[in-house]
Amino acid sequence: MKTHQYGTLYGIGVGPGDPDLIPLKSVNILKHVAVIFAASSTKNDHSQAVKIAQPHIPETSQVKLLSFPMTKDQSEKETCWQGHAKTIIAELEKGHDVAFLTLGDSMTYATYGYVLKYVLALAPEVPVVTVPGITAYQAAAARVNRPLVEGEESLLILSGVEGGQRLRELSKTVDNVVFMKAYRNAGDISDALEEQQMIDSSVAVANCGLDDEEVIEDVKTLKHRKPGYWTLILAKKHTDHEAP
Repeated sequence: MKTHQYGTLYGIGVGPGDPDLIPLKSVNILKHVAVIFAASSTKNDHSQAVKIAQPHIPETSQVKLLSFPMTKDQSEKETCWQGHAKTIIAELEKGHDVAFLTLGDSMTYATYGYVLKYVLALAPEVPVVTVPGITAYQAAAARVNRPLVEGEESLLILSGVEGGQRLRELSKTVDNVVFMKAYRNAGDISDALEEQQMIDSSVAVANCGLDDEEVIEDVKTLKHRKPGYWTLILAKKHTDHEAP
């Protein structure tokens, strides 16, 4: 039986946008990996994750972009994930250490997680080291000096891709909410927050940590204009113990 001396796969979350927010451990890893993978859309060859990490990537490193289709077709997505997993495994089989870059944290709504499942299924002996990264919602909360949770409060993290319906379903047991990917459905998310009496204590942050960062205090305005692609919303229920 043929055996392989695999390199190590490193999953690296590069944070929300500021290159200074990349973990020191990840910076040290980027100094020695042979190949760096990152996701891009099939519509372009741009990677925001690579742009953020660029100050920490040596000129000698090989950067390869993996195209991911923007589709809801599950079969098409799984075929893509499996194909990219095979591409990564091919480098690991050469004994190369490789990194896969994602925005924010590697395990929070990250493309890396989907590809990792196939890497482990196709080559379960591959050594994997995943380094946590700072999420956009953590950075946004810090930007507006707003605690995400206090005391015995709960925090619900939702994707905004399908609008505000999940909040409507789960709102009774939730104190604080984060809507990631609020881009196209910010209007319906705003409606859902109004229905749950959370709109007045909501704030949106677009492009957190980037040069064109924007803090949107009145989330209701998002019903009348399209926010930037990297937009998230922080919301909370009013409580009796809040400071005036």
